Amino acid sequence: MEQIIEFAGNHPFLIAAAVILIVLVIVNEVRMLGGPPALGPNEAIRLSDQGGVMIDLRGVESYRAGHIVKARNIPLASLSEQLAKLKKYKEKPVIVYCENGLESAKGASLLTKAGFAQVSRLRGGLKAWRQENMPVVTDSKG
Repeated sequence: MEQIIEFAGNHPFLIAAAVILIVLVIVNEVRMLGGPPALGPNEAIRLSDQGGVMIDLRGVESYRAGHIVKARNIPLASLSEQLAKLKKYKEKPVIVYCENGLESAKGASLLTKAGFAQVSRLRGGLKAWRQENMPVVTDSKG
């Protein structure tokens, strides 16, 4: 125990950085738990087949390089301006995803605040989708 106290006394910046990182991880986890539910690939497909829509929040180039079949591309930066295009889905399932699941929480929150009733996010994003060997298509337009 004395060695830990001595280490902390000799390296206050390392201890401060470690504490800050731990706090940031906890805050991020709490924020993710409080948001819309995260779904696995099979559940996302089931909801999409029931009349829902999958929205790819990544940029256009990333979308063209590979995306989920039938997913619509609406980059997160322009989502709030394009809400009118999605109004027919206000009462239907909406599943949002990004590359790794981090940005989708922001998009899901924005859609929930805009009055969409059944917003979910794809757990782990497209990266997790690919790891499950789920189908991805490319779009060579443009």
